[in-house]
Amino acid sequence: MARSLMGVRVTGWGAYAPDLKLTNAALEQMVDTNDEWIMTRTGISERRIAAPEETTASMAAVAGLRAIATAGLAPDDIDLIIVGTLTPDYPLPSAAALVKEAIGNKHAAAFDLAAACSGFVYGYRVAHGYLASGLAKHALVIGAETMSRCTDFSDRGTCVLFGDGAGAVVLSASDEPGGTLGIELTTDTAATYSIWIPAGAAARPATAATVAASEHFMRMRGGETFKLAVRKLGSTAIRALEKSNMTLDDVDLVVPHQANARILEALSKIQNFPMERVFVNIHKYGNTSAASVPIALSEAVAEGRIKPGDRILLVAFGAGGTAGAVALQWTANPDDRLRADGIGPKDVRILDTGLEPVSPFPPALEWIRVGASGPEAKGSPE
Repeated sequence: MARSLMGVRVTGWGAYAPDLKLTNAALEQMVDTNDEWIMTRTGISERRIAAPEETTASMAAVAGLRAIATAGLAPDDIDLIIVGTLTPDYPLPSAAALVKEAIGNKHAAAFDLAAACSGFVYGYRVAHGYLASGLAKHALVIGAETMSRCTDFSDRGTCVLFGDGAGAVVLSASDEPGGTLGIELTTDTAATYSIWIPAGAAARPATAATVAASEHFMRMRGGETFKLAVRKLGSTAIRALEKSNMTLDDVDLVVPHQANARILEALSKIQNFPMERVFVNIHKYGNTSAASVPIALSEAVAEGRIKPGDRILLVAFGAGGTAGAVALQWTANPDDRLRADGIGPKDVRILDTGLEPVSPFPPALEWIRVGASGPEAKGSPE
C-alpha cells in the first residue's frame, strides 16, 4: 500500500570524470579558434574525454557506486535506477540496464530517460514520484554522457563546448522534514531543433549518405539556444521556488547546468542574484549535458559549499526545450562522501557483447591520447 511521505532526501552523491583532458591549446591545433575566444565566449578551459574502454554506462556505474557508498547503502538496497543520457552505449539495451549489472544490483527497475541536458533533473522528478508514493525506498538517479562521440571536431562552434563524465545521487524516502521542497519541469517546443542530431534513429536511420553528411554529429544554433536557455532557466527556477514557498533570497547556492559561463552570468544579472552563490565548474569539464548538474553538486559538497540546512536550487535547460528545477534543503553530512574513497573503474564491469571489439575513441583526438605533437601526426580532419 502506498504511503504518504513528508520528504524525499538526497542521501548519497558521487561523480566520475575521465582522466584525459582536452585543453583549449589542443583545440587551437585542430580548428580555427584560440584560448581567448573560447574562454570569453564559454568560460571553458578544458574538458574531459572518455578513454576507448570507457562508455556512458561504465562512467555512470562508477558514479552510481560512489553515490551508493556515500549513502551508506549496498547496491541491492536500490529499488530504482534511472540514467538521464542522450549518449547511451546502444539504442538498446538501456544504459541503466548495463549499470544495474555493473554495480551488482539484482532487483531494481532500470531505464533511461531522454531529456538531453535536463535529463538528471527530469530523472530526479520521476524518482521522487516513486519514492513519495511508496513504490520505492531508495532510487539511484544518474546523469551520464560521452559527448565526445557525437561531437564534430571540425566544427568550432560545438567542439569547444562538450565533455564527458557522470554524476549520481541516491534519493531516499523519509518521514522527516527537509529534503525535496519543490520541482518544476517544462518543455518549450520552440526549441525543438535548436540542438539536435539529425540521423541515427527512426526518422533518418544510418545510411552511407547520413554518415557522409556528418548527420550523426550534434548540430546547434548557438544564438537561438543562448537566449532561450537564459529565459527558461530563470522562469523554471522561479516556478520551483514558488512551489517551495521560497524566493531567490532564500537560496544559499544555485547548482545549474554548466552549459556556458555567459549564460550563467546573464541569468545572474537578470535575476539580480549574486554569482558568488552560483556554483560554476564549467572551466574544468565543459558542458557534460545530463552529467553536469550532479557532477557540480558533488564538487560543491566536496568544496564545502553545501552544508546541512542549506537551501539548494538545481536547474537545467536542454535540447528539445526541456527545462527543470529542484529546490531542496540539504540534510546529509558532507563527510559521508569519504565512504566512497577508493571506488573507481576497477569496481565495475560492463557485460561483454561478444562482438569484435572496435575503438569508439574519436579519431580526431587520437593524437592527444597517444601524446603526438599535433593532429597532423595522426591524420585528423583538415
